Amino acid sequence: MEKDELIRKIITIEWEMFSNVANVGGPASCQHNPETFRIMRVSQCDAWPEVMLESYCADLEAAQAIGRNLMTEKYAHMMRWTFPEEYEAIAASLPEVDDATMALIDEIVAVNLAWHEDVARRWPCLAAHGRPARSTSDGEGVTSLETYLRSEMMTWSPRTVALYHRITLEKRDSGGNEAEENLLNQMLQYGFKSLDEAERKLAARSRASE
Repeated sequence: MEKDELIRKIITIEWEMFSNVANVGGPASCQHNPETFRIMRVSQCDAWPEVMLESYCADLEAAQAIGRNLMTEKYAHMMRWTFPEEYEAIAASLPEVDDATMALIDEIVAVNLAWHEDVARRWPCLAAHGRPARSTSDGEGVTSLETYLRSEMMTWSPRTVALYHRITLEKRDSGGNEAEENLLNQMLQYGFKSLDEAERKLAARSRASE
């Protein structure tokens, strides 16, 4: 399966899961916005090599086959940091993540946070419109990049986590930055030609609104 086809398949399954996440008080507004969801998830997937996409797609298909909703599980894991008391009531219902896999996840998160902070130094206006980096910013209605990434990877198979760990370290060691790739993919889909152009225009809009 070619990369574009793999990404389309992943996004289709993810959207079905995401749109069926049950929220207290009814569906969230983002569950009625498939285009924004598509842009964000395609931007991430496009930064991954095909072998990673294949492994993650297999995780989604395996979960789908037995009625697991990985998006529901991801948001449940987030509650460990954003709503710890409520999390205690549901923690036992979530599939357990072994210690070895969690150690790999923590290393991946550390690399991604370093990448994000590098991006934030170079394109501060763009970064300011995203999630806060560290879990110390978590709270009601606010989920950090650190918590989001960790929670998402806790829904993956150990095979996919181990593969992504290797890919992440190889990318870091070769001077790559996946946070930059992801953000650039987003800005290209929004019609900008580069991150520098997007930063200039966003900064100009911010000054005009002051």
